[in-house]
Amino acid sequence: MNKNTSLYSQLAGAALLIIPVGFSYANSQSESAGFVEDSRLTLLSRNYYWHQTGDLGAQRDWTQGEMLDFTSGFTKGAVGLGIDAFAYGAVKLDGSGSRTGSMTLPYRGNGQPADNYGKAGGSVKVRLSNTTLRYGDLQPQVPVFATGSYYQLNQTAVGWMIESADVEGSIISAGHFTSGTGYLSTNRNGELGLAFAGVSTTQVDYVGGTYGLKDNLSLSLYGSRYEDVMAQYYAGVNYVHVFSDTQALTFDFNIYRSLDSGREKAGEINVTAASLSSAFTTGAHTFVVALQRNDGDQPHDYAAIGSRQSGVGAGVYSDGLYLANAAELSDFNAPNERSVQVRYELNMQSFGVSGLTLMARHIRGHGIDGSSVSSDSAYFGLYGESEKERETNLSAQYVAESGPVKDLTARLVQSWHSGDGSTGGDLTQTRLIISYPLEIF
Repeated sequence: MNKNTSLYSQLAGAALLIIPVGFSYANSQSESAGFVEDSRLTLLSRNYYWHQTGDLGAQRDWTQGEMLDFTSGFTKGAVGLGIDAFAYGAVKLDGSGSRTGSMTLPYRGNGQPADNYGKAGGSVKVRLSNTTLRYGDLQPQVPVFATGSYYQLNQTAVGWMIESADVEGSIISAGHFTSGTGYLSTNRNGELGLAFAGVSTTQVDYVGGTYGLKDNLSLSLYGSRYEDVMAQYYAGVNYVHVFSDTQALTFDFNIYRSLDSGREKAGEINVTAASLSSAFTTGAHTFVVALQRNDGDQPHDYAAIGSRQSGVGAGVYSDGLYLANAAELSDFNAPNERSVQVRYELNMQSFGVSGLTLMARHIRGHGIDGSSVSSDSAYFGLYGESEKERETNLSAQYVAESGPVKDLTARLVQSWHSGDGSTGGDLTQTRLIISYPLEIF
């Protein structure tokens, strides 16, 4: 018996007892208007400029992406049937073989950037009451396994997942996935694995949910198993205290426990990673302080989804990291690392510029020590001793709130990172993303 089976079973049992409140979901099956009547077709246009320089080389490109998503309604009756489908594609507007390696434009075997790339897929779904089972190309979003939507074309994963909201306001979910498509790959059967270890797994399973203790307090519990690699467990607490219409204090606590599993393809994994953040909002201003620490001789690792170039590893990182100090260029999740963040956000609506928000953030990490990892570990040699890093991010985002381009979003992000080589070294990155969603029907 696997040494993690008992804990996994306990967590799965706890998740099935979850009855959260305060969430919004689709109508129940009894309220279905029909397969066609509830169908939606949307197009998201995304223009993405990427420029990065530093110790990881020079990367610069400019792409235009289009993501077409069809979501059907459910057939009428006690059990509803439906389908979802997507077609994603991007074209190169600028790029050359001397500056490849970004997360927005793949390159070919000859070292030249692709002129275009794309992917398509779909899934079937069955709904009974407020419980929906899906199978196919999916985009799960849970703390222990989440596909990414941060770069040009969204990641997808192949498998099944079930979500239930049969108790009003509840969220309970489980999933089983066997392959995926990364940001830059078009291969539907790309591997799943661990991003930092660079090892693959044949399947990823998870179960969990969120419990709403009060309207302003919620608890989340999730567990996952990366077959023959890692078992990972997560707990999160969110609390919001409202002082007035213009003032509020928010606390977020997140903790992961990761252990090696099965054949231990990545070697020993024994890591506890946690973060605590507090955000005080008063009028247009938000002030944030966050602390994060990783207790373990390995980094806190998470899902790699879809092959990039030759296999699992750098470049296929997912969004499955719910820690406060995961930033633009670094996750601050190295072995034994401690980090602190200070952040300031400004909503310019109070100054007559509706839709514009500004953000400044600085994070410092220290105490990185991976020197004690064993030589048979997938993490051997990735980190040294007494290493450190720091990162600064500035961003401006504008969302059009009315007019012919309503909901158009423009976001400019400028980032600087410095530190030891294990953390990426010295990097400077500029990204400009312009997105426009269009609801066709």
